Amino acid sequence: MPRRNNPRRRSPSEPAELTDERVRKGVEAVQQWRDGEWMVRSIFGGAAVKTYRCPGCMQEIRPGVAHVVAWPVDGSGDLTDRRHWHTGCWKARDRRAPGVERSRNAPRYG
Repeated sequence: MPRRNNPRRRSPSEPAELTDERVRKGVEAVQQWRDGEWMVRSIFGGAAVKTYRCPGCMQEIRPGVAHVVAWPVDGSGDLTDRRHWHTGCWKARDRRAPGVERSRNAPRYG
């Protein structure tokens, strides 16, 4: 098959190119869930610089780990409404109970 010398034009359905700014800020999209509409931003691995706690599993999201930031669309979107989730926890949040934060020495069941 011959090589194409001119670049193909991007159709509107194809995602935009990832520039340094888009990698740092992440890619946003609105998602519909049972509990309403959420603005969801995918954070790529190198962009995260702080440690966060995932509300789905109550485990830490360490710096450099790709994850999701979500906040309600109808809210103001300020920092108090935003939650950082592991990508798998965000996708499975309709199928699992909310995480319960326990102290280190708390009994697991009881």
